[in-house]
Amino acid sequence: MKIYTKTGDSGQTSLIGGTRVSKAHLRIESYGTVDELNSYIGLVRDQPANVGRQGVLQEIQDRLFTIGASLASDPEKSKMKIPDLKEEDIQLLEQEIDKMTSILPELRSFILPGGHQSISFAHVARCVCRRAERICIDLQQNEFVADLVIKYLNRLSDYLFTLCRAMHQDLQTPEIAWQARM
Repeated sequence: MKIYTKTGDSGQTSLIGGTRVSKAHLRIESYGTVDELNSYIGLVRDQPANVGRQGVLQEIQDRLFTIGASLASDPEKSKMKIPDLKEEDIQLLEQEIDKMTSILPELRSFILPGGHQSISFAHVARCVCRRAERICIDLQQNEFVADLVIKYLNRLSDYLFTLCRAMHQDLQTPEIAWQARM
């Protein structure tokens, strides 16, 4: 099987269900950004500081594929069975956030991204997650996007922020507090 089909050479692609749309369509932008996020999560997962978190991070990657499949489907035409996102997926993120938060110092200021390359990768993932969330919200204003997709992306960005803080602690790298100029 060849990887190239040449069907996208004119700037069009097919959604699951067969509908042809522009590659610049917001639905394509939404699942493309989720794919970008998934790649960054893979980079975060591969960091030595996250050896103990690889299972959770891989679970997140699996759920991002679920979200991508949902976003790549034409809700009007697709007859294909798409994997479901579940409330338990969000609960897992919340449990992991609570577990990390229980051992972190209280947050007293905004934190600047950085301090260690591994932490910076996680901050980039957090920012891409927020962008994916915004694009999905925009898409949802005109087309079907499951509410759980938005909720999951919102909670995932919270998870990634908390992960950055936990990585600071694990790497014994001080968090850099934002100093507002007055």
